Amino acid sequence: MSDEAERAVGVGPWPGGPDDWPDDPRLDPELLAAGDRRNVLDRYRYWTVEAVVADLDRRRAPLHVAIENLEHDFNIGSIVRTANAFNVAGVHVVGRRRWNRRGAMVTDRYLHVHHHPEPADLAAWARAAGVVVVGIDNVPGSTPLETTGLPRDCVLVLGSEGPGLSEAMLAECAQVRHITQYGSTRSMNAGAAGAIAMYAWAGAHLSVPPLDRSAEGG
Repeated sequence: MSDEAERAVGVGPWPGGPDDWPDDPRLDPELLAAGDRRNVLDRYRYWTVEAVVADLDRRRAPLHVAIENLEHDFNIGSIVRTANAFNVAGVHVVGRRRWNRRGAMVTDRYLHVHHHPEPADLAAWARAAGVVVVGIDNVPGSTPLETTGLPRDCVLVLGSEGPGLSEAMLAECAQVRHITQYGSTRSMNAGAAGAIAMYAWAGAHLSVPPLDRSAEGG
């Protein structure tokens, strides 16, 4: 195993005892005492979850991401983790309330996650919020993501792995985009499609921040 693979993630306990801890209300005494091995940027080391969320809330992207949870899809966790990376305004789970959180790697703690029982409920929320419902699926009538682009104020909707977006959800989409493919497979992994769509949205609507080399774990 390489030195890089053996390198411990995060930081250990703050040196010294409680009398030596910084006087900062954002810091968590338990993390200061035990160390912080979470998958967070170094600037958030020892911060409470609430403090991290409050800081992220100051600069959320005006993008929302929705996932249909019809088959307890393992890709939902991957999509949620990617949504955290792009600091989206909200993640919306449509269908089953329970979803597999393992793939999210606890990144959902730093997001605002909402539940909608049916596609119509998501559409009603979107109308009230003034955002466009945009499906991501390679279905007849969809247009290429690469050439059509995405609205700034929108919610990107991903379907379940395999069947894609349900007919009920497609009926609620004001627009549908597909990702152009060049091989033989009928469709790509839902988690990968979500990442591509979020990246495309960010490229069109966000400025590129300075590289933060403290990011760990992707």
